[in-house]
Amino acid sequence: MHPAPSLILFSSLSGLGFGLLAWLGVAPPLGWAALAWFALAFALASGGLVASVFHLKRPSRAPLAFTQARTSWLSREAWAAVAALLAAGLFALTAMASRPVAPLGWLAALLCVAVTLCTAMIYAQMRTVPRWRHWTTPALFVALSLAGGAALAGHRLPALALLLAALVLQVLNWRHGASAFRRQGQTAATATGLGGEVRALFPPSTGPTYLTREMMFAVARARAEQLRLLTLAFGFLLPMTVLLTPLWMLAAPLHLLGVLCSRWLFLAEAEHVVGLYHGAR
Repeated sequence: MHPAPSLILFSSLSGLGFGLLAWLGVAPPLGWAALAWFALAFALASGGLVASVFHLKRPSRAPLAFTQARTSWLSREAWAAVAALLAAGLFALTAMASRPVAPLGWLAALLCVAVTLCTAMIYAQMRTVPRWRHWTTPALFVALSLAGGAALAGHRLPALALLLAALVLQVLNWRHGASAFRRQGQTAATATGLGGEVRALFPPSTGPTYLTREMMFAVARARAEQLRLLTLAFGFLLPMTVLLTPLWMLAAPLHLLGVLCSRWLFLAEAEHVVGLYHGAR
């Protein structure tokens, strides 16, 4: 699928922001320090959410995302984000007053994790993209969010443990995705229901369409391998190393660079079944 910059920024920045908010809800700073930390977390989370609006053809219709909470993970994500930001905002006020209300902080932390989980489930529930439909997708999103938040907040030991867990999940996710489409057994014959060997006599369209632009994206194998190495280096290995040194504050920016590479691959390598009609396989 087309790796839209708005989606990459949205999932990366909001993941880091809500991850930081989750840790601030569990172990909050007090006074003026609380103001600075919560402002940073809100800026990251809100900036990511705003970036997602630019992926819409008509941003003015973004409020419609709140209308289908019973069936849509996107709608659930929108409501969870509002609830998390409200709970975190109220908790921030108590922390700035040096009187944090612990139950409110834990509630905000759980809601922040729920936002990231809903974001991941938007992708993981899609039967049309076999690479995404796996338990490692939501697990990886949540692990990366909490790992980045822990590194940014200076919780070095939890950050190391979460980065290690996220590294394992990232590798498992790549291994699953490499053969997910083939294992699902989708071909032009199953897509059309004709059976046997099926080939198109004429192309579905005479030129580029929305489907070919958004749902079909070819990434060179060499480029994908390079980005995997960058993901491993910046997303996991370098931050884990830096966390063991006095320069631990560099771990979060390095990790964010790795997450950006990971999300680009996450989108670019995803094969949508609509490609079967266009001769992708």
